[in-house]
Amino acid sequence: MAESSGAEQRRLRDADTAAVPWRRWGPYVSDRQWGTVREDYSPGGDAWSYLSHDMARSRAYRWGEDGIAGFCDDQQWLCLAVALWNGHDPILKERFFGLTNQEGNHGEDVKEYYFYVDGTPTHSYMRMLYKYPHRAFPYEELVVTNGRRDRTQYEYELLDTGIFAEDRYFDVEIEYAKAAPEDILARITVHNRGPETATLRVLPTLWFRNIWSWDRPEPRPELHAAARNGAAPVVEAVHQRLGTRRLTCLGAPDLLFTENDTNTDRVFHRPNGSPFVKDAIDRYVVHGETAAVNPAATGTKVAADYTLHVPAGGTGVVRVRLSEQAVTSSDAEFDALVQTRRDEADEFYQQVLAPQLSAAERQVARQALAGLLWSKQYFGYDVERWLTGHGKDPLEAGPTRNGEWFHMICHDVISMPDKWEYPWFAAWDLGFQAVALSMVDAELAKSQLSLLLSRRYLHPNGQIPAYEWNFGDVNPPVHAWAAHLVHELEKARTGRGDHDWLESVFHQLARNFSWWVNRKDADGNNVFQGGFLGLDNIGVFDRSSTSLPTGGTIDQADGTAWMALYCQSMLQIALELSVRDPVYVEQAQAYFEHFAWIAVAVNRKSSTAALWDDEDGFFYDLLRLPDGETRRLRIRSMVGLLPLAAATVYDPALLARFPRLLENARDFVSRHPSISSVLTRDEQLLAFFDEDRLRRILARMLDEEEFLSPYGIRSLSRWHREHPFAFPVRDDVYRVSYLPAESDSGMFGGNSNWRGPIWFPVNMLIIRSLLNLYLAYGDEFTVECPTGSGQRMTLFQVARELSDRLTRIFLPDPDGRRPCYGGQDIFATEHWRDLITYSEYFHGDNGAGLGAAHQTGWTGLVALLPNLFAGVAGPELLDQRMSGLFPDRK
Repeated sequence: MAESSGAEQRRLRDADTAAVPWRRWGPYVSDRQWGTVREDYSPGGDAWSYLSHDMARSRAYRWGEDGIAGFCDDQQWLCLAVALWNGHDPILKERFFGLTNQEGNHGEDVKEYYFYVDGTPTHSYMRMLYKYPHRAFPYEELVVTNGRRDRTQYEYELLDTGIFAEDRYFDVEIEYAKAAPEDILARITVHNRGPETATLRVLPTLWFRNIWSWDRPEPRPELHAAARNGAAPVVEAVHQRLGTRRLTCLGAPDLLFTENDTNTDRVFHRPNGSPFVKDAIDRYVVHGETAAVNPAATGTKVAADYTLHVPAGGTGVVRVRLSEQAVTSSDAEFDALVQTRRDEADEFYQQVLAPQLSAAERQVARQALAGLLWSKQYFGYDVERWLTGHGKDPLEAGPTRNGEWFHMICHDVISMPDKWEYPWFAAWDLGFQAVALSMVDAELAKSQLSLLLSRRYLHPNGQIPAYEWNFGDVNPPVHAWAAHLVHELEKARTGRGDHDWLESVFHQLARNFSWWVNRKDADGNNVFQGGFLGLDNIGVFDRSSTSLPTGGTIDQADGTAWMALYCQSMLQIALELSVRDPVYVEQAQAYFEHFAWIAVAVNRKSSTAALWDDEDGFFYDLLRLPDGETRRLRIRSMVGLLPLAAATVYDPALLARFPRLLENARDFVSRHPSISSVLTRDEQLLAFFDEDRLRRILARMLDEEEFLSPYGIRSLSRWHREHPFAFPVRDDVYRVSYLPAESDSGMFGGNSNWRGPIWFPVNMLIIRSLLNLYLAYGDEFTVECPTGSGQRMTLFQVARELSDRLTRIFLPDPDGRRPCYGGQDIFATEHWRDLITYSEYFHGDNGAGLGAAHQTGWTGLVALLPNLFAGVAGPELLDQRMSGLFPDRK
């Protein structure tokens, strides 16, 4: 398939092949830098309290910056964002507000309404919308009311305060458009939705990240007022590394200068070295302290102060332009260029998204991809310097958080799950995000997967860092699956794959694979004990704990399934690389044999040692007690469905190309009867369940009283609502019951829930597996879907049904209501109905969005699903053999 042509595609090609820096500037500013591990220098590691939201306006950050709709260069030397004041708030609105993990009754939670509406991969056009009330923002009410609620009660949200009553709010639309790679236009359009004229101060703010106050200080950069460009004030920004930039402010606002330095008087009760500090603009605008800003018009932070009096139903516009040279343009010329980039974004998505999609499906997919693109963030973190700041010798850090990761040096733009609630990378999230991003930017997807495997990130022992709160934790090993899929996506779209990239990641993945085998297979029996594996509180015990209440260890059905999928993915990559270099045939053989031994371990003859339960027809975790006794943990959960995901069909053309591989595989199987008894009948299919077990698993998975929700596959069977799982340990009883929404468990802080809700990443893997299994079993293999309905479907039809149910979460019904908003009427009204957030997970019965409200991250996979079944790039999106699935579409 040939690549599409258009203005944005040309920019991408120029960036990829001619080093034109179209990606240098983008929305790389975090939505929250306060409350992160990077900024935590407390002795006890209480990151949330050490640098709070209240302190954030006054205290200079060490490792990064935050702001509203922030834009910066890829090293975050210089940042541009929007600040607002409605005349009533107690503080200047410079950053989004939310609850800390201790303040929220279901963990941390942003308490704002903002939406990522559009964006292109080079950030030539970006658009988001923020809803800002006319009245004082209810900071204290949100904290106090949530503090009174327990885990059995709903969260108290901003809408619940009544702050948006009578439409008394501003829609603040922020757009960025690039005239050239280093010429950035920012247009802020304020819509007054209320019944009366309302005044809003809009302050586009430019500042340097503080690099001059720390252990290795660098020269202080400078902002200063320059000669006007006609009537427009100009700020000149001079930085020793970035060079010189100029901010032209159309409309003649006042310029307010200060320093991006800590207000030590407020934070530490020590005199300030200078009267001009980080919170000076807040003090000037909100509190009228005219002496707070620098009359000499110089500093490291500046705001252009616009006052808009916006009539009821009217609009006001602010325009600023950041470029290497001050550029003269009228409002009309400025707006024409923004409109051109907006039209080019329309053209881009017209080519990226399938023409068969409905308008509603296109909107869901486009905003999901916009959310992914807006969620790219500069991540700066030198762990050795951070440890030194804690007074720790990096070589003897002991139990200090991330003390074993002193080799890590991060200064990269990374795709984040959510720039407010999770403004740090998570290893397995990143794999799914790369898959979704590859729809629009293959080079970005590849670079993201390579990053965590690079020497600056990958531990010398081969472990991939999990996430900032604990790099040494363990996320599911999805990198190999994602790398192979991203390679196949690019090959499907362009007709060629990037073998050099695939080969480079293969060698690093081999190191990580060895780490898993050596560290997470404690008994050397090919059954894995990976820890919580990203599924947080899905189990009756904290599976990541080194000390279970019973003692002993847990053999994990999901951990073992992840490793089986890892083997299959490495085998796929090795086969692909063998086309160019036959030396990889031997590697393919090794991964095949490793998978075979895992299959034997999962299917042990002994009923007390096997993960498969023949009575229930399901996979379970196995508790190994210190006295040698084993207990099967009979919880019907995603843990037992994930073995279904470890099913892969291999391209017969590739297998035929290497007859020696098939011969060696057959010889290996013939020499080991235990293996021949568990492998499937089809040499092109690797799975550790046969047709009978597959039918039994699917009967449960497709039962609407168990796993099948109107909106996808639940993480826990609804059967457990009436039949909770209970495990007595001495005087305590540990329980798991079905909870479609938030958890009542305090495990992992209570801010995650795998006890019923729907999660996109595991649903995606199940869909992928069903398509592979369809290739193996064909149209003759049908199952009831839903179970008991009498309606029979092929596995391909089941996969499409699951895709439709997942997509339905975001689609409006005839009344304009989207399930993701849980019945909140306001989201069906005029100024809200086309705005979508892509939550972390979803209510198991009604599809309402839960958890992190803006975790487009892996939920961005919803952009891929309708495209997949509409035929864009064909089913190659999931496997190179999937093109054979759609002969009827031709």
